[in-house]
Formats: sequence, C-alpha cells, structure tokens
Amino acid sequence: MKRRIGWGIALVLLLLLMITIGGSYYMLSYSLSPDPERKDTAQCYKELFSDYPDLRPWVDSLRCLDALRDTMVTMPTGERHHALVIPSDGQKTAVVVHGWRDCSIDFLFLARIYEQAGYRVVLPDLHAHGLSEGDMIQMGWLDSRDIVHWMTIFQTDTMVVHGVSMGAATTMMTSAKALPKGVRDIRFVEDCGYTCVWDEFAGQLKNQFGLPEFPLMYSTSKLCRLLNGWSFQEASAIGEVRKSPHPMLFIHGGSDTFVPTEMVYRLYDAKPSKKQLWIAEGAEHALSYKTHPQEYTQKIRAYIK
Repeated sequence: MKRRIGWGIALVLLLLLMITIGGSYYMLSYSLSPDPERKDTAQCYKELFSDYPDLRPWVDSLRCLDALRDTMVTMPTGERHHALVIPSDGQKTAVVVHGWRDCSIDFLFLARIYEQAGYRVVLPDLHAHGLSEGDMIQMGWLDSRDIVHWMTIFQTDTMVVHGVSMGAATTMMTSAKALPKGVRDIRFVEDCGYTCVWDEFAGQLKNQFGLPEFPLMYSTSKLCRLLNGWSFQEASAIGEVRKSPHPMLFIHGGSDTFVPTEMVYRLYDAKPSKKQLWIAEGAEHALSYKTHPQEYTQKIRAYIK
C-alpha cells in the first residue's frame, strides 16, 4: 500500500514537472518570439501613415532627397543589424529605439521631432526585429550593448537616446554602460519603460492568464538564462537607472495598464539626479505622443535645448 502511494506521489510530481517545463517553453516562446511579419516594410509604412497621416509628406520629402537611408552594420556578435538613418551636417545625433515587436519605421513620428531640431537620427532595428538578424527578442538587456555600438558608429558632440516601451527599458539599461568617449552632452528619454523584465512578465502572467509567479516565472527565467544567457531578474532597468550619471527625462501615460504607470515613479525615485518626469494624462501604453502630440514635442524640444 505504501509503495502504491509512493508511486502515485512520484507520478504526480513528474506530471507537475512536465507541465512546468512545457509551460516554461510556451511562455518563453510567447514572450520572446519575433514577429513573423517583421520584414514586411511596406505594411509597416502603411500602418505608420494610417496612424500618423501627417507624416507622409515629410517621409516623401526625405526619400526625394535620399535622406532616409537603410544602413546595415555587423555587430560585435557577428550579426547583421539594420537601421534607418536620417543624415545631418551638424554635431548632434538622436538614437530612437522602438518597442517590443516593433521596428524602426514605426517610430519615424519621433524621428521627425529630432530631425526638425537639426539632429541626425538613427533608428535601429533591435535584435530579432525588423530587418536585423536574431532568433529571440532580448527585452533590452543585450540590446543595450547594440545601442552603445550604434552610438559609437554615429558619435557626435551631442547625443540623445530616446526609447519607447521595451525601447525605453533598453534606453535605461544603456544609460549605465560605458559610452563613447568625447561626447560632450549625452541625454536619455525613456517613455513608458518597465522596471525590470521580471515585473513586466509577472504582471502579464497574472493579468492575461490569472497565474501566480510560482513556479512558472522561476522556471521560465532559468530557461531563458540557459537559452539566451540572461534571466528575468538581472534584466533590470531600475537597477541600471540607479547607476546612471546622465540626465534622463521620464515619460509615462497616466492611463497605462500594460506597463503600469506606478512603475515610472519607482524608476524616477531610483535615479540619483539630473532627472525630469512628465505624466501624459489619459494616455494609454506607448500613446503619450499620439494623445498629446504638441505637448510631447514641446517637452522634448525644451529638454534637448
């Protein structure tokens, strides 16, 4: 009898283990798999002009002047990465970083702000996004090294890194790294970035699936480390913000539930100094510009003056 009970317990534990492993693979694939349509640039432009119809004349003028250039570089990892580059003769460069499963084209509305302020604009496609190589999304943690590489290639006297959502997390993670020497003025803008990957994924696990953190978050984080070389805990924007010595403007939608607005207050408090905060009232996730385009533009122009 005792032997049968022992075998029963062992089978239940084995079943739970198999469910957890299967769930971990599913969660990792669900969270980090690239968009299968990511290379359809025609569709990206179609969606961009649908959301921001006033952008079409500006983009058309850039194309006529050969001022919207596809650029490919080889990263230190050996991967080929793509960026859109809008050139300028000045000594100012803005690096605009897109969000999760987005691409460079999607954020041309931000590029216009900087181009009209006299900046050269670099819009990278992050690892496993757009036309850049890669098999799994890195949630900003390894992407931050790639942003430093883009900054080095296009180094100028004045530089701004501006990211949205996952791009904002990438931006914050970049801000604590060793940046190109000789840059006189480096500033960062993070728009609706999460505190860390663990917090964001745990929140989505609860909101979308009604599941607690244990055991799936722990097992999936370990699987991510095994496959990608990083864990959910270490991919921490708030941990890097604590070490960042550079000026940073924090922006967040007041009605953001996907990356809850409360996260920006923790990030802002973690930043030691040289910081500003703007809550875009009524804006949902990654829609602060679309909800308040004039005020958003004014905030950026004042910040980079």
